[in-house]
Amino acid sequence: MLGLFELLEQIKANPGLYLGRPSVSDLLMFLNGYEFARSQLGIELTEAEERFYDQFQPWLQQKLGVTSVTSWAKLILLSCHDEKSGFEQFFQRLEQFVAEASSEVAA
Repeated sequence: MLGLFELLEQIKANPGLYLGRPSVSDLLMFLNGYEFARSQLGIELTEAEERFYDQFQPWLQQKLGVTSVTSWAKLILLSCHDEKSGFEQFFQRLEQFVAEASSEVAA
């Protein structure tokens, strides 16, 4: 089974294969299912993967100054015109999140 970040790279390159269309809401559902499948198979998340699942939404809420939204996909959609632009923005935000998390771990 692919790791989360390798899978995300494949989804970014070919969203139709995994999601049917480039959609931030569909991506959220896919990733929730992926996390569930891994837990059912007894495949533990790496530290970086746990950080994504536990901290990406709070990090995004802080960046956007919004605390009342229930998912990172909805947070992203607040500033986008549609699902496709939300999908693209997710990967931009993910890159920022990973860079900041890496610099914190290195410090």
